[in-house]
Amino acid sequence: MADSLPTEFDVIIIGTGLPESILAAACSRSGQRVLHVDSRSYYGGNWASFSFSGLLSWLKEYQQNSDIQEETAATWQDLIHETEEAITLRKKDETIQHIEVFCYASQDTEDNVQEIGALQKNLSSVASASASLAEPLDSADLPEERHSSNVSNSDIPAKHTPKSDSEISLEVADVEESLEKEDKTCVCTVSDGNKDEKKPTVEDIDQPKRKVITYPEMVKEGRRFNIDLVSKLLYSQGSLIDLLIKSNVSRYAEFKNVTRILAFREEKVEQVPCSRADVFNSKELTMVEKRMLMKFLTFCLDYEQNPDEYQDFQQSSFSEYLKTKKLTPNLQHFILHSIAMTSESSCTTLDGLKATKTFLQCLGRFGNTPFLFPLYGQGEIPQCFCRMCAVFGGIYCLRHKIQCLIIDKDSGRCKAVIDHFGQRINAKYFIVEDSYLCKETCSDVQYKQISRAILITDQSILKADSDQHISILIVPPVEPGTCCVRVTELCSSSMTCMKGTYLVHLTCPSSKTAREDLESVVKKLFTPFAETEVEKEELFRKPRLLWALYFNMRDSSGVSRSSYCGLPSNVYVCSGPDCGLGNEHAVKQAEALFQEIFPGEEFCPPPPNPEDIIFDGDDKQPDASGANNTVMANVESPEENQNL
Repeated sequence: MADSLPTEFDVIIIGTGLPESILAAACSRSGQRVLHVDSRSYYGGNWASFSFSGLLSWLKEYQQNSDIQEETAATWQDLIHETEEAITLRKKDETIQHIEVFCYASQDTEDNVQEIGALQKNLSSVASASASLAEPLDSADLPEERHSSNVSNSDIPAKHTPKSDSEISLEVADVEESLEKEDKTCVCTVSDGNKDEKKPTVEDIDQPKRKVITYPEMVKEGRRFNIDLVSKLLYSQGSLIDLLIKSNVSRYAEFKNVTRILAFREEKVEQVPCSRADVFNSKELTMVEKRMLMKFLTFCLDYEQNPDEYQDFQQSSFSEYLKTKKLTPNLQHFILHSIAMTSESSCTTLDGLKATKTFLQCLGRFGNTPFLFPLYGQGEIPQCFCRMCAVFGGIYCLRHKIQCLIIDKDSGRCKAVIDHFGQRINAKYFIVEDSYLCKETCSDVQYKQISRAILITDQSILKADSDQHISILIVPPVEPGTCCVRVTELCSSSMTCMKGTYLVHLTCPSSKTAREDLESVVKKLFTPFAETEVEKEELFRKPRLLWALYFNMRDSSGVSRSSYCGLPSNVYVCSGPDCGLGNEHAVKQAEALFQEIFPGEEFCPPPPNPEDIIFDGDDKQPDASGANNTVMANVESPEENQNL
């Protein structure tokens, strides 16, 4: 298939991250011929989601990256004419660094656990029962997974979606009831806390109160995990939600409310009241504090109309401004870290007021918090836009490497690319994800880094009546001048982890390695799993840490085009994920680049009504009254219109 690609396109897009996928959908929707390629075997790039086995395969690929020899590719120098020159692209992805993996769960295989595939047993030692984190596993200690749904021999999305296209619809999903009706024979279950603390019945006589999760069980249930490389949430009034609804791409995804906003104060986790009802029902605030909080939040909704209230503090930090509003330290902490979600030193007064207003404006659209989370993980969103691009004729090729860009010396514009088959493919415009650019092109670029940790735990950081909460927590910096750590905890009803576990994401801007930046927060919130602690009092103990991954990810979001050396005017660069909570930067970047390439074209308009589409060769003519609403469309052959 790949070696018989057409040789003429309007737009070639290299990389399937979120901004590139949005651009692919927008270009295809506007009638452009789009070729969308990625050298990886999965969609999303650094925005992807993996099953547990897929993540292990991804880790092995990165940790063995330095030992992998370059593949012998067809020589492309002979395809360059005398009037042309080439800009080579990077062969290896170098955006992930300082990978460290820790396994704390028992690796004993129980008699009733049958592993899927060829899992090698005893590949790493069981973590010791100490307070400090275990030594990282070597790359050779990672299991050889042969049942990964992510790195496979076919161009499929990063996870198996259990619904057909016709069954996918827009839904702010509340799937707790359906999960309760799931098969009771699932390997890992969660007790209902106080409900089942009576003597076991005859049916439960052979089962413990809480199932001890083992590493082989996590591998067996690996397909229930959908682990994001980048941790994001969607603001309910944000630009990505608006774009999903406007373009009707939302029909390809499902969402769940983030149910809790948490705060970390005085070494304990508390729930932050968000809505008016939550504020007045809160037991954490006094009646005076409730009135003070409501008064300040009301002001923040219309702060632009009252500049006298803050103009003297525009050069001050938001935390200093809050101190002047006669708010209690309790309220200052809630507003700064759980509503504005900023740090004390890095946020100005205006930025803090704007963030607070954004938070408040997003309340109530889909629930009591401002955030939504896509079921099956953040990696679903790029795939949704890729699907829209394919519907309108875009062609997709994964595991398809582009060796170089061909530049015309006279005009200075890029005219074609050469792939690893040696095929020359021409286009008018080229969009490249930053990680594909070679070192020479990026020699003057100063990148930032994101510190990430992905944890699998056995219980929530804040116990509640329901064990199906999606929570977000901002942990304040321990030392002045350091950054806050954002913690997102996902439950099994988000379709990102197996039942009986929680998937926890930690994110902050990097100052050191990810482990050095985040380990202190992990120790505050969790304790490494140890067999000797299983019988400890369940009510008061910290969640047990079963598995952990630390890594640093490149943040190219702040790089300007002028920082790249020698890029032609018709080559455009998309950045990777940024450190922010939302997806606003990716959407704004995609829209700005689209308007720059195709000025005057509408960005991702709604799809036409199927009844209004007239196909080539249709003898029927539309009525004059409906002529303005008619959309002409060409039917692509199955070979040209490749499914995702």
